[in-house]
Amino acid sequence: MNTLQEKQKTLKALWEPRSIAVVGASRRPETVGYAVLSNLVNGGFKGSIFPVNPKADTIAGLKCYPALENVPGPVDLAVIIVPAGGVADVLRTCAVKGAGAAVVISAGFREVGPEGARLEKEILALARQAGLALLGPNCLGHINTDPEVMLNASFSRTMPRAGNIAFVSQSGALCAAILDYAKGKNIGFSKFVSLGNKADIHELDMLRYLKDDPETDVILMYLEDLVNGRAFIEMAREITGEMAPSKPILVIKSGRTPQGAQAASSHTGSLMGSDEVYDAIFSQAGVLRVDSVEEMFHFAVGFANQPVPRGKSVAIVTNAGGPGIMATDACVRYGLEMAKFSSVTTAKLRAALPATASVANPIDVIGDARHGRYEAALAAAFEDPAVDSVLVILTPQAMTDIEEIARVIVEADQKYDKPVFAAFMGIVDVSAGARILEEHHVPLYTFPEEAARTLGAMARYKDWTDRPRTEVKNFPADKEKTREILGSALQSRRYFLTPDQSMEVFKAYGFLVLPFGLAGSEAEAAAHALRIGYPVALKIVSPEIIHKFDVGGVSLGIADEEALRAAYRKMMRSIAGQSGHYRIDGIFVQAMAARGWEVILGMKRDPHFGPILMFGLGGIYVEALKDVTFRLAPVREFGARRMIESIKAYALLKGVRGQKPSDITAILEALERLSQLACDFPAISEIDINPLMVYGESQGAALADARIILNPTEER
Repeated sequence: MNTLQEKQKTLKALWEPRSIAVVGASRRPETVGYAVLSNLVNGGFKGSIFPVNPKADTIAGLKCYPALENVPGPVDLAVIIVPAGGVADVLRTCAVKGAGAAVVISAGFREVGPEGARLEKEILALARQAGLALLGPNCLGHINTDPEVMLNASFSRTMPRAGNIAFVSQSGALCAAILDYAKGKNIGFSKFVSLGNKADIHELDMLRYLKDDPETDVILMYLEDLVNGRAFIEMAREITGEMAPSKPILVIKSGRTPQGAQAASSHTGSLMGSDEVYDAIFSQAGVLRVDSVEEMFHFAVGFANQPVPRGKSVAIVTNAGGPGIMATDACVRYGLEMAKFSSVTTAKLRAALPATASVANPIDVIGDARHGRYEAALAAAFEDPAVDSVLVILTPQAMTDIEEIARVIVEADQKYDKPVFAAFMGIVDVSAGARILEEHHVPLYTFPEEAARTLGAMARYKDWTDRPRTEVKNFPADKEKTREILGSALQSRRYFLTPDQSMEVFKAYGFLVLPFGLAGSEAEAAAHALRIGYPVALKIVSPEIIHKFDVGGVSLGIADEEALRAAYRKMMRSIAGQSGHYRIDGIFVQAMAARGWEVILGMKRDPHFGPILMFGLGGIYVEALKDVTFRLAPVREFGARRMIESIKAYALLKGVRGQKPSDITAILEALERLSQLACDFPAISEIDINPLMVYGESQGAALADARIILNPTEER
């Protein structure tokens, strides 16, 4: 396989070729071969272009060659638009010509069935053998607006204007729509690429290239899947938070993985779908996930044209009270804070604005305001140290000098180093002012909620870049004992560990486990209870019973031996009375946990991404409320803390209405130990710790019930 150095070298041939051969160029305007060649010629490509078509002498004023081998001199990039069955022969000639990259626009590969998949494997093997970077197949092509290159090797309808936003997409059709949308919104791109089937070049290759691309400041992605979740996290983390300057990554993720729909035997598995996995990946990578193309470009325009705010404090300047209130609500909803003005700022505002104006936040300059009031209000707001960003709202009224107000906003943007966003509410009446703002790169939104959402996203990104850097912890653990327990179970073809086996594994990894014993008889259960100390719980042990409560297989709070023996007999009668015959391996006797908050910790091994951790409110609430969060293991200390802080029930754990705070540190350590266990033993398929009983601050957390499920196909 290509080394990283080789792949980067060939991506230079993809994005910055000196010569391009269009294999399958056409004179017919309705064809892809015509569109690609026309885009290269009309887009102003700075290098040499060689059309290849055996049935033409010239196309678009260029000499045409009957075959690629007839093209004189070297070819850096081949754009291939021939039937799928002929692509392999073209790639063989590319190797002879010394081409560095090829774009296979042709369809008819993996997307059409087994024969297409076979052809795709063949062309991939040829590309790798030749050290050729292969984009596609089944793609729209790619665009580079760098004035030194001016490359449009796509069949899009237009060449976008130059900008500092890169767009990477798995969908060619979406690319075409987005180019048209961006043209209408006057949004420019640095790089634009359709990945197609991702036979060779994939999203990680593009991120590596764009990371060092001086023309790109913001990266947008439409993804349907990832080739490597862990590698994506590491690469994206570097781009979004480790390099300087960092580059925000905005992602639309669609589609669902097949494994996400499979039934699972644990709470973790039942609650973990593909969206939850991707949310975890994006959270750990510092990637902002968006829900729509419109939201993506709202965010992109903000990131591309304004500095990231230093904090969450925003000031609002408006000429209408209602929109100002709407904007305030939206700002708070999206995690921002309304700036509290200093007395100096308030005095400036009182001096500059009429008595009927509001000098609080939002600043209401009143409906008859002209540009002078806006100018004074903006200066006061920007100069207040408590203000991190400014949102300017304008509603078009008869006396509003819209263009002059737009120029005032532009001047403020150029003077101050804090982000400014504008919401000019309307379309027709505000259009002249809107053009001024767009020409000077001031983010413009039709309604203030859109601007507030974007500012909130930028503030979250600032939190990410400023986060504390932590490492993955490794705790002392008895791995040999764990290996013996798992090995014995697998050798016996038992893939659900018994409760005592599970508890021994958790003890080996340093969890606080309540005293327990496995009993094969009533007398043995009584003996274990005497050793443990009352009160105790009894739980049926059977590989065939998943939900013990449903069959009367759990008895809690047993206070003495008489009650224990009665509970034991009742449990056995209940199990015997169930339809079907259950194999009973014994009765699990366990000390009752002291009262505390019940939380759940879990792990499910995703076939594609590896171990996924879960945390949430536990006990009977986990599936009812689904208040859970996920991360890929191994998890860093900061990531584990974010898992805890992300659930809605975190407020309960912190302590509310006079309740004392819980031992958050103990939960944090339990998550980190679970992460280590999951990474150390791939044979473990799923884990549920439910509940982990969490006590008051500095009082620890005890593991009350747990389940470990093994995967027979995994190596120990």
